[in-house]
Amino acid sequence: MNREIIYEINALYRDDFRVTGYSFGEGESSICILGSLRGNEYQQIYVCSQLIKKLRALEERGRIREGHRILVIPCGNPYSVNTKKRFWTIDNTDINRMFPGYSLGETTQRIADGIFGKIKDFRFGVQFASFYMPGNFVPQVRMMKTGAENVELAKQFGLPYVVLHNPRPFDTTTLNYNWQVWETDAFSIYTTSTGDIDKRSAKQAVDAILNFMSRQEIIEYKGYEGYISRVVESQNFIDVRAMHAGFFEQCASAGEKVEEGQTLAMISDPYTAEVLQEIKAPVSGIVAFAHNETLAYQNTAVYKLIPEEDEL
Repeated sequence: MNREIIYEINALYRDDFRVTGYSFGEGESSICILGSLRGNEYQQIYVCSQLIKKLRALEERGRIREGHRILVIPCGNPYSVNTKKRFWTIDNTDINRMFPGYSLGETTQRIADGIFGKIKDFRFGVQFASFYMPGNFVPQVRMMKTGAENVELAKQFGLPYVVLHNPRPFDTTTLNYNWQVWETDAFSIYTTSTGDIDKRSAKQAVDAILNFMSRQEIIEYKGYEGYISRVVESQNFIDVRAMHAGFFEQCASAGEKVEEGQTLAMISDPYTAEVLQEIKAPVSGIVAFAHNETLAYQNTAVYKLIPEEDEL
């Protein structure tokens, strides 16, 4: 294992900003795995740490195949992690909306440029991502539909779902999209949590990465085979919204199968405890996303369901 500085900015008043990577094996740039780009993505950092531990052991046993280099970057935004802010500490900008970056631009543009310059030539790219809304996800591999996406490759991770996503204008500045533009087979992996460590889904994510690398003959590894992935379109997810603001009581969790009419959650008045809304499932299906904070806001999507019939 080699520890290397991927990008660095000298600081005036505190420790320098450093993005650190851990590489295994030698040869062609086979696969890069990147964890947190946002300050609250603790689960994403944790998954990378567990993957590094596994790869270190495999390398010591000679299980990294000759001619392959693996790079793991646990965190691309340590300053925001240190200050407990989701976005860049100075101007609240999102590094994952700055790719491919600009070396003469604002700080987050320069960070994106510095990272991307080191990882854009890898054959495969995997990012442990998080959603813009607080909540839990069913484990999935997500790909942008750029015309370069490869569904059959995505199935090789063995996660329950492969989700295809039509990019919106602001998605064109994400790492996943730009990796694909630069001809890297890119995948975003969502585990169950973001701000909390979920060891069960973290292990599932590590197994998925190792299984994928084994099937691509990057490593010698025999592990849990995983699921036969179901392919769905993100545009076919059913949003279930809160019609009232108030305390949120979750009754169905991510990955759970629910029936039409089943109670998903309760919204109550914070002052009087009056039940304002009993949120029901509009269709039968699987909970793809479930809100997990104490408060819910009016007109916010608190659940996303994958309908039973939605399968490619």
